[in-house]
Amino acid sequence: MTRLKNVFLFSFAVIFTSLSLNAQVIEGAAPRDGFYDRVWIEEKRPIELPYVREADVLWQKRVWQVIDLREKINHPLYFPTTTIDDRQSLMQVLMSSITEGSIRAYEDDEFTIPISIEEIRANYERQEVRRFTRPDPPYEEYDSLIRIPLAPEDVTKYRIKEDWFFDSRRSMLDVRIVGICPVRERIDPTTGESLGDQPLFWVYFPEARNIFVNRPVFNRWNDAQRISFDDLFMRRMFNSYVYKESNVMDRQISEYIEYTLDQLLEAERIRNEIRNFELDIWEY
Repeated sequence: MTRLKNVFLFSFAVIFTSLSLNAQVIEGAAPRDGFYDRVWIEEKRPIELPYVREADVLWQKRVWQVIDLREKINHPLYFPTTTIDDRQSLMQVLMSSITEGSIRAYEDDEFTIPISIEEIRANYERQEVRRFTRPDPPYEEYDSLIRIPLAPEDVTKYRIKEDWFFDSRRSMLDVRIVGICPVRERIDPTTGESLGDQPLFWVYFPEARNIFVNRPVFNRWNDAQRISFDDLFMRRMFNSYVYKESNVMDRQISEYIEYTLDQLLEAERIRNEIRNFELDIWEY
């Protein structure tokens, strides 16, 4: 009887101690926005892509595409415009990574001319003419040139450079993204009119994957299954259109086709040509 009583007292002491420790942990811990720790994205590593030999590449086509962030499917790349918890826009990730030195920026899409974060901020300051009123009589109005620093929300498009190829060893059509470039709209400082797209800098995508894989993106289908920027690009969870393909004169579509509708039709022709290659190769 005494032994049973001792076992009961020991069990009660263990349970009481456990409850006390849990209460102390809960009281001492910082508030958590959720009921479990989200560590999946932070612990991820880039998935290694299949090795491709030059001898196995039966066919290849290099294309440049535009991802328009005004399209709803591409909104996860643009939002949030300000940091929410651990989630940032793609431009915020690029700027912070270039500042830290974990990603290098280049002036060209061949990645031969590096550009520093200071040069990016200095070169792409936006100038705008604004009218002010003097505080003293006769309260004259005057125009002043204002310098506006580059902001992540200014970027409304991305250009991507990619290689489509047919791997004869795996018998499949595959794609590799080579580079990515943020693009903003160029504005006339005097009239405020749009002067077309202005590419800012290029980033080597295989290098950026090491950063993208640990940066979360909003998943519109399931809040429990978080995805990263690397997942978004590797799974092709975006919409884009072709603005250039490899050609002998290195011209963009807009340089040899004038009207916008015809440019879109030409872009779709290039896209279908790539898609149909895999089907055509199996015809007998």
